[in-house]
Order: sequence, then structure tokens, then C-alpha cells
Amino acid sequence: MNISAASKLAGLPVKTVRYYADINLVEAASRSKAGYRIYNDVTVRKLTFIRRSRAFGFTIEECRALLGLYQDKNRTSAEVKRIASKRLEEIEVKQRELQALHDELKHLVTTCLGNQRPDCPIIDYLG
Repeated sequence: MNISAASKLAGLPVKTVRYYADINLVEAASRSKAGYRIYNDVTVRKLTFIRRSRAFGFTIEECRALLGLYQDKNRTSAEVKRIASKRLEEIEVKQRELQALHDELKHLVTTCLGNQRPDCPIIDYLG
């Protein structure tokens, strides 16, 4: 199948599929006589795998490692878990940071009277 069909099945833009091929994250199965990349079902499954991995926020290099493990039938789940656990820790740190921002901004919004006076704890804090 051509790149358009493969990208549609994988749920990715054509430009992204081309990028993943250019950085050797996936390979086209072959090329047409006109030189266009031809993709097969195996590559579409890999593209879908990468799309799902990226949705969790894994980096390209982490996707490369996970894809390698996906293809390795002799893999151990310990390595997969190590990569996923690292990402989970990063997400939890970000959640705590966002919660702190939320709490602080909520406090500022709550203490601001929002009236016609110039006094504003939000502006005071930012200044």
C-alpha cells in the first residue's frame, strides 16, 4: 500500500510516516517502479505501535527501544517495564508540578476581588 493508505490505517499524518521512515524508525517494505515507498501490514502495525507509544509521551529513542523489544520474541518484560516505569515517574513529577501551579493560581484567583479597583493579588504576585 502507498504512504497515504498506511498513514490512514496507522492514524498518523503522511508527513509523520515519512519522518519515521527517514529516521529509520520504520522501513518501507519496498519501492514501486516509480520509486515510491510501499508499506505492508507489518509496517502499519509498527506505525500504530509508535503512535500509541508517542501518545504516552515516550521519546523517539524510547519508541525505538520499545519497538525493538516489540519485535524481539526473546525479550524480557523487565526491560519493557523499566522503560515504562521511567515514563510513569516523569508523568507523576509533571502531575505534582501542575497540581502546585493549579493550587497557587486558584488561590490567587480566589483572593482577587475582580472588581473595578486596581488592587489585584494576581498582578502583585506576577510583578
